[in-house]
Amino acid sequence: MNHFPGHRRRHAEHPGGAGATPEVLDPAALARLRQLDPDGTRGFLTQVLRTFESSLVRHLAALAEAQAQGDLKRAGDVAHTLKSSSASIGALAFAQGCAAVEKLARAGDAAALGAPLVTLMAEGARVLAAVRAMLPA
Repeated sequence: MNHFPGHRRRHAEHPGGAGATPEVLDPAALARLRQLDPDGTRGFLTQVLRTFESSLVRHLAALAEAQAQGDLKRAGDVAHTLKSSSASIGALAFAQGCAAVEKLARAGDAAALGAPLVTLMAEGARVLAAVRAMLPA
């Protein structure tokens, strides 16, 4: 099912039927974005996703640097930056992970730089793959 011209839809979920994980990008959030350009002639969704993709690549690298340097403040700041933009494109699990890392970092909890950040970066990679799968070739 094509949702905008030139779009080849590839599902952003794990294959496997009943045990499959939920979609990485919430269909309702994507539908809200599509409503802003219903016929797709302005390429709004593509523009939003390309902008988000570029930002996510930069910010995932910044999170990795923050972790390597033990920079709790930077990890919290980057997580804060990613939180709302991720939610707006429907990366809800990622946005929740950002909120969790941000909260830990703001509280000065060095645990933010451990497993929560590793989990966040892994989810960020899934989001990046899902976004790229939605972009026209």
